[in-house]
Amino acid sequence: MPFLELDTSLPASRLPPALAQELCAAGAEILGKPAERVNVTVRSGLPMVVSGSAEPCAQLLVSSIGVVGSAEQNREHSARLFDFLTAKLGLGPDRIVIRFFPLEPWQIGKNRTVMTFL
Repeated sequence: MPFLELDTSLPASRLPPALAQELCAAGAEILGKPAERVNVTVRSGLPMVVSGSAEPCAQLLVSSIGVVGSAEQNREHSARLFDFLTAKLGLGPDRIVIRFFPLEPWQIGKNRTVMTFL
């Protein structure tokens, strides 16, 4: 069950109208998970600084069970996510940061229990 949280200083008016849905589809493909299990949040217009600069930027947090736990996995995910984000946001790769967090099944609640028991 991946979670993708995109924070950006770009105003909503500069984002593609279906960005959340497109990020969901791309995240599912990149992480090898069904889209029905991917959760996406997009927050725009935030005051942000990346690499000491307040120029337009974005940060993506990717957390999931089993698919973001190694440098090798994340190197591949990073390249593909950067391709998606630079194309959709019109930002250079130097203005985007991606953070990966592996999750354990007991850390995600769903249907009144945790994923461990589903």
